[in-house]
Amino acid sequence: MSTVTRSYAAVDLGASSGRVMVGRVGPDTLELTEAHRFPNRPVRVPEGLRWDVLGLYAGVLDGLRAAGALGAGRLDSVGIDGWAVDYGLLDADGALLGNPVHYRDARTEGVAEKVWATVPAPELYAATGLQYAPFNTLYQLAAARDSAQLAQARRLLLIPDLMSYWLTGVQGTELTNASTTQLIDPRTRTWSADLAQRLGVDLELFAPLRQPGDPAGLLRPEVLEETGLAGPVPVTAVGSHDTASAVAAVPAAGERFAYICTGTWSLAGLELTAPVLTEDSRAANFTNELGLDGTVRYLRNIMGLWLLQECVRAWGGPGLDGLLREAAAAPALRSVVDAGDAAFLAPGHMPERIAEACRASGQPVPRNPGETTRCILDSLALAHRRAVEDAQRLADHPVDVVHVVGGGARNALLCQLTADACGLPVVAGPAEAAALGNVLVQARAHGPAGDRGALRDLLVRTQPLTRYTPGGDPGRWREAQARLTAPR
Repeated sequence: MSTVTRSYAAVDLGASSGRVMVGRVGPDTLELTEAHRFPNRPVRVPEGLRWDVLGLYAGVLDGLRAAGALGAGRLDSVGIDGWAVDYGLLDADGALLGNPVHYRDARTEGVAEKVWATVPAPELYAATGLQYAPFNTLYQLAAARDSAQLAQARRLLLIPDLMSYWLTGVQGTELTNASTTQLIDPRTRTWSADLAQRLGVDLELFAPLRQPGDPAGLLRPEVLEETGLAGPVPVTAVGSHDTASAVAAVPAAGERFAYICTGTWSLAGLELTAPVLTEDSRAANFTNELGLDGTVRYLRNIMGLWLLQECVRAWGGPGLDGLLREAAAAPALRSVVDAGDAAFLAPGHMPERIAEACRASGQPVPRNPGETTRCILDSLALAHRRAVEDAQRLADHPVDVVHVVGGGARNALLCQLTADACGLPVVAGPAEAAALGNVLVQARAHGPAGDRGALRDLLVRTQPLTRYTPGGDPGRWREAQARLTAPR
């Protein structure tokens, strides 16, 4: 680890907001300060649901200006992470062809079955190791096959890579995010040319692959002028899939751990050295996404705190703290729903959909927001339990502890319920895992800051962590699970 303390800007783009954080990294220093936060509001237009990507970029520029103000106009590097699967299309001049389509848009409904008619689902999984999700980039491209935009496109950039291109003028495709397209072979860690050819995907659309830690260009003079930063400022490729950055910031010792990255989604699984491509793994809907230093993020996507976010939006008035107090006082495991059910994917009317799922499974319908909140948190803890148990079995990789990172690490009730459900201790924190992982990869590229073990040791020494001990009756969780799997 370098003896110098340096400053790095982490641009962290989420599904509902973006922020720019400044990380100061030294031998015994890892400090994170929020420079700027901005909303990420999708827009529904006549042709469907779209991202306001220009608004996002404006937020990034504002954030870099604020980050520079915190560091007297100097930054040692900038890194960008964000959500997966979505992309922008560029024409031959490098100009954006319309606003990127939102992954919750309805255009991919029924598309997977058309893809499977050419490459059956088991064969597709054996080639890419990616779980089925209706919004995977592959299905988005299949849905867009006959569109005028795709016909005109000469380049496809995933969202973090698009932001990096606008900042630097350099195009690239960062590997951890590329692995979510369902076009990467996780064994070779490069494009599956045979699969792309069979499905009619032109891999020339993609910019060259780059790894976390690779240089991604310098801020353009126009960006330096607009942000007030003193150049040169390098942009560094990080784990640009936010989950890859978050897993890099799991404060684990050794290999016997599971992680749950909590936020809009819950990503629950293991860090492995090789993918698990068995048919049992496909049937359990586990994904093999690529991580830092040749690792594989073997995990299951769970709907996550999206369920609660949508309920809070529908209710309007109640604050989260009050809802959590009411949920803690509500009866435990009275009703649970399948937190991975695609029925909860679309926005709108979430309290009614949860009530209907309880009714359809013969369980009591929550009577008020507190009971609905308790239903959601019990259901998420139950989904975490299933994912952790299934991952250990399918990968033959036992664990002794579960690390909860991301925004859900602040939710003490969810963390305790997860410990109770899994029957394992839970270590909660850091809450800002994606931004910290982003910063640490930059620090290692410019530091050096040591190997993955050294990065995690620095996290343990510098970040506040909370430990939850499992309690309660494990049989109640098994009974709750049985309610979801019982024939109707």
